[in-house]
Amino acid sequence: MFTGIVEELGEVVRVTETGGDSALVAVRGPLVTTDARHGDSIAVNGVCLTVVDVDQGVFTADVMGETLRRSALGTLRPGGPVNLERAAALNSRLGGHIVQGHVDGVGEVLSREPAEQWETVRFRLPTALGRYVVEKGSITVDGVSLTVADVGPDWFAVGLIPTTLRLTTLGAREVGDPVNLEVDVLAKYVERLLGDRVTGGGGR
Repeated sequence: MFTGIVEELGEVVRVTETGGDSALVAVRGPLVTTDARHGDSIAVNGVCLTVVDVDQGVFTADVMGETLRRSALGTLRPGGPVNLERAAALNSRLGGHIVQGHVDGVGEVLSREPAEQWETVRFRLPTALGRYVVEKGSITVDGVSLTVADVGPDWFAVGLIPTTLRLTTLGAREVGDPVNLEVDVLAKYVERLLGDRVTGGGGR
C-alpha cells in the first residue's frame, strides 16, 4: 500500500526487454534505495513494482506485459524522470489517501492553465472510470495523490501547487502525454457492496 506522496523524483537508467512482452527496468533513486531490499515494493509513476536488485542507488524491477499494456510504463526511456514512493509503513502518517499501486487506466494531459500560485491541469478520463471520480474526491495521477477540482463525462481537473510542480513529473507533463490513473479503491468497494445489495448477491 502507498499514500500517493512522492518521496523522490528518480531517473530511468535503462529498459531491457526480457523476452515476450516483458521488460527489466532500472531506476536511480538514492532515497528510496537507502533501505530497499530484494522483494520490497516501490511505486514507479504509480505502478507497484517489486525490487529485484539494488546497487549503488539504482534498483531494478521486472515489468510484466500486462503492466506494460495497462499502464504508461511502456513509454519509459533512459534519462526520463519518474515519481518514486516506497510502500507505506503501518506506523506512518497517511498524508495522501490509500493507494494500491494498481493502475486502473491511462489518461492524457488535455490542457494546462497557469495561475499565480498554482496551475490547473485537465486530464482525459477513460469512460469506464468516470463513475469513480467525483469533485473533491481523491485520484492518483502518476503516483501523486490529488484532489479532484472539477469533473466532466470524460475528463477531470486538478490544481497543482508549486511543490507538486517542482518535485514530481507532473510539472513537466505536456499536452498529449499519457499518465497512469488509479481511482479511489473505496469507491470501487462501495459500488460492489451496493451492487450486491441491489441484486441480492454477496455474503453476510
